[in-house]
Amino acid sequence: MIQDISFHYGGALQLYARVCEKSPPSSRTLRKRRIPVMVTGKRLADIGYRTFSASMMLLTVYGGYLCVMRGYRYVQRQNQLKVAAENQDPGTIKD
Repeated sequence: MIQDISFHYGGALQLYARVCEKSPPSSRTLRKRRIPVMVTGKRLADIGYRTFSASMMLLTVYGGYLCVMRGYRYVQRQNQLKVAAENQDPGTIKD
């Protein structure tokens, strides 16, 4: 592993540098390193498909929410009109 061991001035530092160069990385170093991932066309298409599908699901849920809320407001308004019609004074109705 280490080829030239010399103990002249600075030799210890050189020895340490060579050991550090040649030694395999520790598991701690491997966990910190980020290996660049090549994005292939298939993977990119898959990510795009999933993103699009998720956005369409959210849009569908939101559209359902809007429809339910509109129906709820319609029913509430009909109930208010019914109560207002029942409470209306018959003398105010003109023919």
